[in-house]
Amino acid sequence: MFELAPVSLWLEDYSDLRALFEQWRRKGVHDLRAHLRADRSRVAECSQRIRLLSVNRRTLELFEADSLEHLAANLGHVFRDDMFEQHVEELNALWEGQGGFGGPTVNYSLTGRRLDISLRATVLPGHEDTWDRVLIAIEDTTERTRAERALKRSEQYALGLFEHSPVSLWVEDFSNVKFLIDGVRAQGIRDLRTFLDVHPEFVERCMQEIRVIDVNRQTLTMFGATDKGALMRRLHEVFRDDMREHFAEQLIELWDGKLFQQRETINYGLDGEPVNVYMQFSVLPGHEADWSLVLVSLTDITARKKAEAYLEYLGKHDVLTKLRNRSYFVDELNRLERKGPWPVTVIVADLNGLKIINDQEGHAGGDSLLRRAGEVLAKAVDKPASAARIGGDEFAVLLPGTDERGGEQIIERIHSLVDLNNQFYPGAALSFSIGLAACEAGERLESAVHQADQRMYEAKKAYYAASGRDRRRS
Repeated sequence: MFELAPVSLWLEDYSDLRALFEQWRRKGVHDLRAHLRADRSRVAECSQRIRLLSVNRRTLELFEADSLEHLAANLGHVFRDDMFEQHVEELNALWEGQGGFGGPTVNYSLTGRRLDISLRATVLPGHEDTWDRVLIAIEDTTERTRAERALKRSEQYALGLFEHSPVSLWVEDFSNVKFLIDGVRAQGIRDLRTFLDVHPEFVERCMQEIRVIDVNRQTLTMFGATDKGALMRRLHEVFRDDMREHFAEQLIELWDGKLFQQRETINYGLDGEPVNVYMQFSVLPGHEADWSLVLVSLTDITARKKAEAYLEYLGKHDVLTKLRNRSYFVDELNRLERKGPWPVTVIVADLNGLKIINDQEGHAGGDSLLRRAGEVLAKAVDKPASAARIGGDEFAVLLPGTDERGGEQIIERIHSLVDLNNQFYPGAALSFSIGLAACEAGERLESAVHQADQRMYEAKKAYYAASGRDRRRS
């Protein structure tokens, strides 16, 4: 049984080692670990006191030895390098009377091949007082240890990729969401979109059933969380409001079997500010049946969305006055021409005295007057009406669903706001020359704009005639 055992077996005599221990005890040694670490040669002395009696075939194969004598003559090649600390612990176990020792350690074959082993040494029954028979069993765990190391490296690599990813990563469990969706399907529902229109509370319920398993560091940074616990406790602040509409679309795609999704959506930071994100959602392979493991990546696109919004704003607004620009005015004019609502009233207003202000105070003074004009006209109208700067000192107001009387009321409001504005700004007075025209269904809006423009010029002439000045001269 000893010779044919599938593990490496060593029969050794530790009686001289026991005698050495007794000698050290008589000299007052109490802490063997400290005694051995203080002088590494003492460990070698202990090893020399151990006598190898026999080994089995498996031992010779494992350590690549030709015979017991070959192995015994080269034990210095077997026990070396990084097994010093482990050997100290083995000796200490015997010192403390444990009757044996064991654990993972390292040996080397006679050709220098590193062997990861699991070792177990036992003082055989009947030899406890002499230690002259100690059986050591060695299992070769090299391949298993290599596999474990490789697995650990792989896990550390994957964890590193996850934790240090430059995008926000979420590992989530959608199994309860799938359970709810399957329940709806079992009721005979075939169109989830219609079902959600009738039962919007189902979206909220599904949101509450998402279980977040883990997040990475970038997620904490993106959402302003101090740690994962703080974020997990306040997830209801992250997933709310505008996200429901996007999540409803996500549920519909899951209903249709799309387990990988991409979309722009919105979350919220813990400071309450919206975070625009580009989301990529994927049910991980092997979990398609229950959606129990989902990876969600979020890229912060808030800056991009703000830039897009600003570019869109610039495309439709006048930067100086903050009113709509001529491009928007033309598009809105065409839209109202097609769809109404009728009647549509057009107000055209020209800023009085802008050239005089530019000549006397420079363009900074003129720009200030234009900004004041923008403040007044923006305050004078509410949606769906709109005010636009359509030229250097010319403005237009479109009033859909408003007749001429309603337009006159807006003009009165403009004059009232101009008076109020002039009370707050010293220096040049703000003043408009204004023309108005109304357009009924079937009539051309361009004609109404032209008519309002002509009436504005008449008011302009009257203004300069009354003031005794030429608008073209300072």
